[in-house]
Amino acid sequence: MAAMKELVKGTDRYRHFIGGQWVDSTIKEWIEVENPATEVVIASVPKGGEDDADRALVAARAAQPAWEALPPQARGQLLRDLARLILENRERLARIVVAEQGKPLQEARGEIEGAALYLTYAAEEARRITGDIIPSDMPNEQVWIQRVAHGVVVALTAWNYPAALMCRKIGPALLAGNTVVVKSHEGTPLSALEIAQLSTQLDFPPGVINVVSGTGEGMGAALVRHPIPRLITLTGSVRAGKAIFRSAADDLKLLRLELGGKAPFIVAEDADIGAAVRAAVLSRFENCGQICICNERMYVHRKIADEFTARFVDAVKALKVGDPMALVDVGPKFSKAEVEKVERMVAQAKQAGASVLTGGGRMQGEGFARGHWYEPTVLSVNDNQMAIMQDEVFGPVVPIMAVTDFDEGLRLANKSRYGLSAYVFTKDMRRLMRLVRELKFGEIYVNRPGGDAVHAHHAGLRDSGIGGEDGKYGLEAYFQKKTMYINYA
Repeated sequence: MAAMKELVKGTDRYRHFIGGQWVDSTIKEWIEVENPATEVVIASVPKGGEDDADRALVAARAAQPAWEALPPQARGQLLRDLARLILENRERLARIVVAEQGKPLQEARGEIEGAALYLTYAAEEARRITGDIIPSDMPNEQVWIQRVAHGVVVALTAWNYPAALMCRKIGPALLAGNTVVVKSHEGTPLSALEIAQLSTQLDFPPGVINVVSGTGEGMGAALVRHPIPRLITLTGSVRAGKAIFRSAADDLKLLRLELGGKAPFIVAEDADIGAAVRAAVLSRFENCGQICICNERMYVHRKIADEFTARFVDAVKALKVGDPMALVDVGPKFSKAEVEKVERMVAQAKQAGASVLTGGGRMQGEGFARGHWYEPTVLSVNDNQMAIMQDEVFGPVVPIMAVTDFDEGLRLANKSRYGLSAYVFTKDMRRLMRLVRELKFGEIYVNRPGGDAVHAHHAGLRDSGIGGEDGKYGLEAYFQKKTMYINYA
């Protein structure tokens, strides 16, 4: 069997993982993977296309019937074993994530632990794949409703959490009896390929897990268009989600689309200001603000706005930015295109009347000559219709706006095409109970920073997507139901 990678001109060149084998692409083109902190090319991967997509999907289809025939507990045990190997290789995998994505090492270690947890949680559900037996209207008959696999699942993941997002998808997909073809974002493909390599140490049948690389427009589009997969699960941009929606329509494929967010952070006048400041900082600047559930816009009651803003700005100024392999709070932006986007958005906000309270430009000085660095930035705004309040930044910039009362905060928070996550700080139970009905977001964090639970449910409304991930409701997406009428007369 060919190796996972080979050394070409001093740099690792990876292969696709298809049908249990490391195989070369039929297209002799490669994508260079860059370290965001240094702009140094650290590896290259195949720029796969339609032939590679077809090979991977055919291999997955061939492996699926036997995989589904295994008892769920046996499938779950293999997921547990893969989680164990991931944890045994935590440090090596975390350093790969830092090198390809740019997050600080301590955060990357947490990501790898999260990747293993997604697999372990899925495995724990093996004994809870239940159906229903219901009475029939006919004599001597029962109606059985079974949950069965879809067949082949295509998993497309984003660049902000390449290892965790892969496992978030393959865990429930495989536990349900599906086989998978994974394509990570072309900028962060290495951790997924390395996890595939770990799976070769276990008894996964060939073709159950397939990992390919390529661009979204090339390999990703080919996987979505192909007639074999029944379910497409994406974590990515709204633009990508809408393109997949259109492409999948011809074959009526099922979709789970976890897209962008523009999370409001509402601080009432009775909030614990210290707790709210700490949560606001963590929920905005973790992973350089590159998380779909990040605090993206802040609404603070005018009675406490001055105190809150002063303490928040001081905390942001204290953040340490630098080499993600060191002990820092904020690393680089993921790519040149991403940092240029943030730069444009801040310039447009300033032109529209926003004031810069701290930051507002690229990092300067020693250590920042190369790489994609942007200062942690806080803007003061007074117009909710400004682009910086409506468009996803996905970076270390947050606007803050004073509001007259809690009702105005709720009203402005809901004025968004996004509906993924929201944050609210208040001690008033009556206000908290109103959130269930009035705050139109799929995930609400009350008096705490962000961070979803593996056994809960992560789903967005409006442009933030359809379907959802995690917990029993997320697992349900990877099954379809089959009804059998059993007449024993």
